[in-house]
Parts: sequence; C-alpha cells; structure tokens
Amino acid sequence: MKSFSTSTAALFAAALALLVLPGGAAAQDRGLARHLDRAAHRPAVPGPNGLVTAGHPLASMSGLRMLMAGGNAADAAVATLATLNVVRPQMSGMAGNGFVTLYDRVSDRVYSLGATGAAPLAIDPASRTAEELNKGIHAGVVPGLFGGWIALLDRFGTMSLDQVLAPAIDYAENGHPIEASVVAAIESHEKLFESFPSSRRMFLPRGRVPEPGENFRMPDLANTLRKVVEAEQMALAAGKTRSDALQAAFERFYRGDIAEEMARFYSENGGDFTMEDFARYEPIWAEPVHTTYRGYDVYTSPPTSRGGLEVTMQLNLVEGFDLGALGPGSAETIHLLAEAIKVAKADIYAYVADPALVDVPVDEMLSKDYASARRSLIDPSQVMAYPAAGNPARVEVLQPGGRAADSGVAERSRGHFAEQSYDGSTTSFSIADRFGNVIAATPTHGGGFGTGVVVGNTGLTFNNGTRIGSTSPYPDNVNYVRGGQIPILNNSPIIVLRDGRFHAALGTPGGETIGQTQFQVLVNLLDFGMPIQEAIAAPRFTLRGVPNFYQPGADVRFSLEDRLPGSVVQSLEGLGYTVELSPGYAFGSIQGITLDARTGTLMAGADPRRVAYAIGW
Repeated sequence: MKSFSTSTAALFAAALALLVLPGGAAAQDRGLARHLDRAAHRPAVPGPNGLVTAGHPLASMSGLRMLMAGGNAADAAVATLATLNVVRPQMSGMAGNGFVTLYDRVSDRVYSLGATGAAPLAIDPASRTAEELNKGIHAGVVPGLFGGWIALLDRFGTMSLDQVLAPAIDYAENGHPIEASVVAAIESHEKLFESFPSSRRMFLPRGRVPEPGENFRMPDLANTLRKVVEAEQMALAAGKTRSDALQAAFERFYRGDIAEEMARFYSENGGDFTMEDFARYEPIWAEPVHTTYRGYDVYTSPPTSRGGLEVTMQLNLVEGFDLGALGPGSAETIHLLAEAIKVAKADIYAYVADPALVDVPVDEMLSKDYASARRSLIDPSQVMAYPAAGNPARVEVLQPGGRAADSGVAERSRGHFAEQSYDGSTTSFSIADRFGNVIAATPTHGGGFGTGVVVGNTGLTFNNGTRIGSTSPYPDNVNYVRGGQIPILNNSPIIVLRDGRFHAALGTPGGETIGQTQFQVLVNLLDFGMPIQEAIAAPRFTLRGVPNFYQPGADVRFSLEDRLPGSVVQSLEGLGYTVELSPGYAFGSIQGITLDARTGTLMAGADPRRVAYAIGW
C-alpha cells in the first residue's frame, strides 16, 4: 500500500480537526465547513435485493436477516419491531402502539394497519390528575402493537413467529450492549422504576442504572416472547394451519395467561385494566388517507392517527404555491410550510378522534376545495396568529350506544397544561424487499417507557396513551379521555406512488413534530428533488403550541436548526417570527427509502439525528 504524501497527510489532519472541533470550521472557511459537514454524515444505502432502515443497527440487521432467509417485508417488519422492543425499550414494544403503511406488490394496493389500544373501560379521568394520566399505574392504554405483529404476519407474511422473533429473544435473553440514549432514558425514569419491584428488576438489574455499552439483558421479556412462540408451535404441532397458529399466539397474549398476569398486576396495584379490556382488543385494517400532490399519490395512516391527516392537509395547502421557484431552505419556503402546519393543526385538533365513537369528516378535510378556502388564511408576507378551526363538516361525539355526549361539561383544572414533548419515545423504520413490497412503520410507547411501569413478570410496559397530547385536556373536546376510546397518535408512516409505481416510504418519531417533519422531508423529495439522505439531513424547523394546539390563539413557538445562513434567520424575523435556534441536528429521526425514477434503483437513508442505520442487501 502506498503511504500518504506529507501534503496529503497534512490535509487529512486538517480536515479531521475541522470535523471534530465544533464551530471552528465555519469561522475559518464556511465553504469547506459545509463540504465537510456533508461528508461527515452517512451516504444513501443501495439495496438491489432488499433494504431495512431502522432506529437501531441491531433492529435493521434483524429485519435484513429475514429478507436474506427468504422472507418478505412483512416478515422483516415483525423481526424489526420485536428487536426494537429490546434495544429501544423506551420507544417501542409489544405492549406499545403504532401504525403500519404497506404497499403490496401482488394486489398493487396500499394498506394501513392500526395497532392501537383503548383506554381501560373503568377509567375515571375526572378523578385523576394530568400527571397520573401521564405516568404510573393509572396511565396507559391496552397493548396494541403485538396484535399488529400478528395481523401483519398473518395477512402478508410468510414466516413463523418462531423465526421472526428469534433475534429479539436472543438479544433479550443473552443481552446486547446497551446504547447511551437508552441509559439516559433509564436514568431519567429511575425514581419511577424504584416504585415497582418489577420495574427495578428489569431496568435497574444490578441495583443501579446500567452503563453505556454494558451487556443488558431482559429475561422477563424474553420469557413472554417465548410464550407466544410456544403457543404458535403447539398449535402447529397439533395440525393447525399457519393462520390458526398465529391466532393461538394472539389468544395467549390477549385472553390467556399473559393477559391474566397483566390483569392481576393491575388489580393488585390499584390500576384499571381488566381481562375484559384485553379481550376486546383487535388490530384494525383500514383504508389509508390519500391525497394527490403534484402528480404523486401520498398514502398514510387514518384516524386514530392525526398525523396522517395533518401531513396530507399540509400538502394540499402548499400545493397552491410554487415552492420549487422559492427553493429549499429559503425563508419564503419555510414561512409557507410553517403557516400550512398551523392551519392544518387547527382542524386536526378540533375534529380528529377515535372514528368508532366520533364522526371524523375525513373526506371533507382532504377536499381540494377546502384546502383552497383555508389557503386564503396564509399571507406570504407575514406570520398569522394560530387560527380557529374551519368548518369542513359537523362533528358529533357519540357514546358507544350512539347517544350524543353532553358538550356542556365544564372545563376542568387539567385544561391548561403546557404541551409536553415526547421526543425519544417513538421510533420508525422502512423496509423494501426483492418482491416489490414496501413497508413504513412507526411504533411508539407514547412517552419514554410509556407508563414507566413494568407489568408483573411480563417484562412489558404499556403505552401511556391517556396522557395530554394523545388526549385532549378539555372534556367537551372529541378526543377527551373516555373509557374504551382509542386516544389519538401522531404516528403516520407514509407510502408515495408515482403513476402507480412505488416512489418513497418514510416515517419518523418526534411526538408533536411527526407530521411537521414528514411534511418537510416530503417537500424536499417531491418539490426539490433531493436524494433521500440529503432530504433527511436538510435543516428543519418545528412549531409548538402553548398551552397546546387545542386552543385558537395559542402562542406558537418557532424553532429552527441552526445550520441555515444568518440571512435566512433575519428574513424570518422580518416576517414576524421569533426564531429559537437549536444546535445541529435536533428534530425527528426519519428513516426512508426512495426509488430513483431515472435509474430504477432503490436507495435508503437514515437520520443522523439519532442512532439510526440503513442496511442494504
């Protein structure tokens, strides 16, 4: 091997110094700094036989193992979901919730799977504080995600539960090097974990917070995973079909001894969940929400997601502006996107709730005529105040028996809590297989570790879907906490088609920012033609409402990643923004796959904002 020349070595050393010394590069040579900033981040990943891009390298590898063993995207998705339960326990798990958007090549259709559970039937929100409904034994919703694993594997998969859960069982039983962000999340919940022996046993196994890189085991979770596999394998041994065997695993979880253990734990600790709550649960296959945007077909999650409607409504609103002429990262583009987010959120927070109990006017909200009418609120020359909702259709809250709810309930003291951030409590992944199937999925625990309570000896924590954010704090709102009602998630994984052909798949965590982040990346892809990794890495902004987005006239705070020129910030301030700058790569964590229409090849991207990884085969 030839050695470096002296000048080459010096140049390499200088470049390395610029990469590892924050801030120095920009002061000395902004052009070189921008080049090195791009070079410091991963490239897009090719995958002629399959791609998995997920929020942890081991999760990506678990999915890819299924593809390499002959499985398809659905098989790989369940393996990825199960492994995320182990390596990202604060963000996702079989007792969490989530949404899947799937393009099936055989039927040439896009499907949406909702794996979201309801609040317990016995809940009395009037007797609980906001914090009790956020964390602890009185918080939470029925586990939804495991039922989603079974539904996805049964309808579209080819492998057994035994095969797809094998990597997760191995990592849970034998351990894996725990990542620093998980350690930080455990440390922030240490006091809550100390409250329950089951939580201490799992997350403080040596009587302390684990250290980054320490081998971390989850034997109770491994045992629960083995139980559902055992149910499947016993059914197969008895001559049952593959579908019946998967259903046997579902039954053991929701109606068998696992459900009994969950109900026992909650009964003994003063919680509200009963066997009836678990037995009522079913995952939901539904038509995705859909809009057209500049010749593309965009599909994403329907209610009980609000994020799907938010993203598609935002696209409809900005379709009336020539964003391509304004350019990416310009103050004018950022302003139009931010205003569209505000207009869409005003309607989302007024109308979206569990469609089993509420008549959500989805078609009217997605109407191009309605978008045109609401677009008139957007002034390209100045910032608007957070608007009131429009009137796409009459919305009526229904009780399970069909009676209209009393809308005259007085506002309670829960009503004025600042909107909370749940970054770090959701994850997302996208998968493409060699058969032409593509999946985008966004699983979540809601807030970090969900309720924060490990349920008995199951190794499971529930999604804290009763929290403000997934529910409204106002009793007369359609999304107030009600027993048996499924709270709203922002999760909204997206599939984009062009002329009937797959074009893109993406999803992100980020709580309130999910719809905002996906919207910005879609514009990067569809308006500005950016490659997937560049579209993901480009600077982003977020909006947050104070006290929340349920209130017209709320104070809307604007935050921007600080990698744009100062002139853009000054222009935004001239439009009326108070700009809060966040350092580096701050918002969301998109994992995406796109088809290069010119070459016909697939490429995947992973977000540098978290420890995410794309792998191709």
